[in-house]
Amino acid sequence: MAKVKKKPVKITETILRDAHQSLIATRMSTEQMLPIIEKLDQVGYHSVECWGGATFDASLRFLHEDPWDRLRKLRDGFKHTKLQMLFRGQNILGYRPYADDVVEYFVQKSLANGIDIIRIFDCMNDLRNLQTAVRAANKEKGHAQVAMSYTLGEAYTLEYWTDLARRIEEMGADSICIKDMAGLLLPYQATELITALKETVKIPIQLHTHYTSGVASMTYLKAVEAGVDVIDTAMSPFALGTSQPATEVMVETFRGTPYDTGFDQNLLAEIADYFRPIRDEALESGLLNPTNMGVNIKTLLYQVPGGMLSNLTSQLKGQHAEDKFYDVLEEVPRVRKDLGEPPLVTPSSQIVGTQAVFNVVMGDRYKVVTKETKDVLSGKYGATVKPFNPEVQKKCIGDTEPITCRPADLLDDELEKLESEIAQYKEQDEDVLTYALFPQVAIDFFKYRQAQKTRVDETAADTDNGAYPV
Repeated sequence: MAKVKKKPVKITETILRDAHQSLIATRMSTEQMLPIIEKLDQVGYHSVECWGGATFDASLRFLHEDPWDRLRKLRDGFKHTKLQMLFRGQNILGYRPYADDVVEYFVQKSLANGIDIIRIFDCMNDLRNLQTAVRAANKEKGHAQVAMSYTLGEAYTLEYWTDLARRIEEMGADSICIKDMAGLLLPYQATELITALKETVKIPIQLHTHYTSGVASMTYLKAVEAGVDVIDTAMSPFALGTSQPATEVMVETFRGTPYDTGFDQNLLAEIADYFRPIRDEALESGLLNPTNMGVNIKTLLYQVPGGMLSNLTSQLKGQHAEDKFYDVLEEVPRVRKDLGEPPLVTPSSQIVGTQAVFNVVMGDRYKVVTKETKDVLSGKYGATVKPFNPEVQKKCIGDTEPITCRPADLLDDELEKLESEIAQYKEQDEDVLTYALFPQVAIDFFKYRQAQKTRVDETAADTDNGAYPV
């Protein structure tokens, strides 16, 4: 009998980024992360995803933390493990396309502050929107991983994915990620997809999925058997539901097989014990909605990511139209088709979802059209895999001539102007990037930071004078 070649599967741990973003609205603080870093660093992960995505915005807006300071502290703590971030291509970590000089500087500073692997994706899978970030990562000797936003639809054939992968390898990516944000990839489709990709490209393939539809662990099993190199998992207290499959479960699944990770379950149990009270506290406070922990098969029916489902619910609540939820779910695929059938991932998921809400609530499709919908139909987010619905396009943007070039080619350099606008608040080089992404939130944070320093200085002065702070 032929000996089976050992190929241990590698694991990226998402507990410090996607897991808490998916389950508790990205509210885990740096203070909660730091005490467990030493143990996480001992596991032997391929990488720990700890930055990017919504963590940047949430740190500033809700936690009053400097995200750059968080990254530096995490880098100091992780001595042996690569740190990974999620990067929205030309949109960086924001919601609009930025000029090339801002994208390049952000990549440079991310790597300089401690990131090793940058996972770069575009909501349209338009590789033109990834070129600048990939080139910048290559220049700075960082690992550029390009993510294909996985979705379903008549245009998304096996040939589509293998062609996309071939072009990604040619553009200089160090690895490819299949980013299945809605949990749509089924187990046997994973076998077919991974097999085809491994025959097409030489660079490593990583798979990222969410448990929303209930199939993710089985999908990982089949993907690993088909030769996928890395999978994304989350420690069990913040796994399942709209998060990733549980790290410990996948480790145990492959124990004693050619794919054995070699991870220590006792160490993983200690890490889980640390995060469990944080999860329980989030449940008690209402930050963790129990419905996010369950399986939602509607994900497969409507191809709506878990985060988008909760977003639709809150939008309808604001309009006092909760009874229209299922009408909106049925409208989402129609709007998506009108807009060229893009994958539903930030920001396209928000754009399609919000437009679907307006279409249903107004009782007249495209009577109210958001600026973002107009921008998609004008080509400002890039090329879609299918043509737009011409009638909808005409109704929404009239005779405006859609752009066909790379959208960022129309943007002037921004850094110099941004630097002058925040001169009075600047305390570190990275502040200009914080301001570029979230101008008003950044200014509020900078003012808060100054006030905190003033308070500390005054306290120190009182202590020096013999007084003691109460």
